[in-house]
Amino acid sequence: MMRAAALPVTLLATAIITVAADPSGKNKADEPDAFDVEPPILKQNLSAEPSPATGTPDAEVARLEKQLERAKRNAEGAERLYKIGVLAKVEVEQRLLRIVRTESDLAIARVTQVKEKIADEEARVASGENAKDELDAAKATLAQLTEAAQVAVAKRERAELEFAEANVRRQQKLLKLGSARESDVAGAEEKLAELKAPKN
Repeated sequence: MMRAAALPVTLLATAIITVAADPSGKNKADEPDAFDVEPPILKQNLSAEPSPATGTPDAEVARLEKQLERAKRNAEGAERLYKIGVLAKVEVEQRLLRIVRTESDLAIARVTQVKEKIADEEARVASGENAKDELDAAKATLAQLTEAAQVAVAKRERAELEFAEANVRRQQKLLKLGSARESDVAGAEEKLAELKAPKN
């Protein structure tokens, strides 16, 4: 009986010693190319046009446009996923709110972008270049984008208010069921009060 139990223990100990003593296993981790695999550059990831410098209004607009596309893709099937029980209703609401917020940020960034363009055109006109028509066109575009930004900001404020009201109702229901705390309800009510407070 003792010999039958000793044989597997001996084989296991021999295997552990062999693996531990293998010098090739230790050196592979030290090699720089052991796990450093660089994926190939995919054609769809390349862009023909150069990307704008970071920190500029053009870069901010490009970043927000990509973010908006991503938010819309995330929200596309959210309602269906909610109906089949994969997502919670709050997650669907948050995805839709993220779209509205990003649209608002994008509208504001576009206004900033056009203001910078107007400043450049005014500098060209001041230096004597004939850019008066371009300046007038940029000012007309600014007026349109400013109006669109105001609409987007109002839509964002309305959406955030509706989300906060729904969250208060949700937290109150959860409190009645015993799944939420008083602090959760108080936090939701505080957030709603902040959104309802008049802006300076």
